[in-house]
Amino acid sequence: MDLHLPDGRTLRVHDSGSAGLPVFWLHGSPQTGDLLAPLLTVRGIRLLGYDRPGYGGSTRLPGRTVASAAADVAAIADALGLDRFAVAGHSGGGPHALACGASLPDRVIAVAALSSPAPLTADGLDWFAGMAPASEAELRAAAAGRAVLEEHLASADFDPAVFTEADHAALAGSWAPLGENAGAALPAGFGGLVDDDLALVAPWGFDPAEVTVPALVVHGVRDRMVPSEHGEWLATRCRPSAELWLSPSDGHVSVLDRAVEALVWLASAPRG
Repeated sequence: MDLHLPDGRTLRVHDSGSAGLPVFWLHGSPQTGDLLAPLLTVRGIRLLGYDRPGYGGSTRLPGRTVASAAADVAAIADALGLDRFAVAGHSGGGPHALACGASLPDRVIAVAALSSPAPLTADGLDWFAGMAPASEAELRAAAAGRAVLEEHLASADFDPAVFTEADHAALAGSWAPLGENAGAALPAGFGGLVDDDLALVAPWGFDPAEVTVPALVVHGVRDRMVPSEHGEWLATRCRPSAELWLSPSDGHVSVLDRAVEALVWLASAPRG
């Protein structure tokens, strides 16, 4: 469905319609909120997604912060009559999921972040260390500002080396819909991705230490796009410390094989 907001924007919302705990799945960059088949296998969960501003059918919102996602999720929940819900996010969706946990503690019962970056200002973390050159180049361009990032994205080619062998196997197998979805995420250009990248390297609008609801961090140790040190930092920053699942043989995409486990964890997390 399309949700029309008071500020004139539209959010494209995806709803499995299943009975059970509502769980928002916040997509990566670039993706849309289409509900991917592997995520729909968990019983007892009503899976929800939405296209972040600038992706798919959602109106762009230049200058948005990571924290902005909490207001959009709350607006969708209000429209659907949902009081309490859980939130999970993968990759670029991870910080946005944590934003919901920090900003909506009376509504979010638990949060999970998979392959999530940490804030650029994370103390004690060498933020770019271990990234594949292509990932590092894109995010350094983002840190240099909108014009530099737009120029970079206009000329950069996809580098398959950002993914491990396990990632490529996952994209050729059960997670093939992820790659197909990425191709449909940017019908009007790179706007959504530009805004995602700029929000990621700017102040988030919240501190992960403000996440006090039950939290789970899942990360592949071989991740070349977002090194696992980011996940380790996030897990220790949340208060109380988040549960951390490090997956030794997984990369950025193949760790999604643990997404079903993460959804089950959300459904069974203790209620505050």
